[in-house]
Amino acid sequence: MTAAEFNNKYKDYLEKGHYGADGFDDPEFLKWLDVKFQEFIKQPNFSYSQIKVKFNMGRFYAEGLTDKQVSEVEDKITELCKIS
Repeated sequence: MTAAEFNNKYKDYLEKGHYGADGFDDPEFLKWLDVKFQEFIKQPNFSYSQIKVKFNMGRFYAEGLTDKQVSEVEDKITELCKIS
């Protein structure tokens, strides 16, 4: 899955005017994130705006999730940065 395919799959949850996972074409990460999003979309107020790397750290901007859920995604992105 590419970032564009991921964003298309979850377009109903992507906040207007934001780019979601664009530019984040790591297939293994996106496969992992796809599984996580299947949980996230069950939350009534879930939406996301950005999934990115900033200052070599993962950033996941989302609404309707717990801090733990957001941190889990950010930690996974940061882990990938250290491997690359």
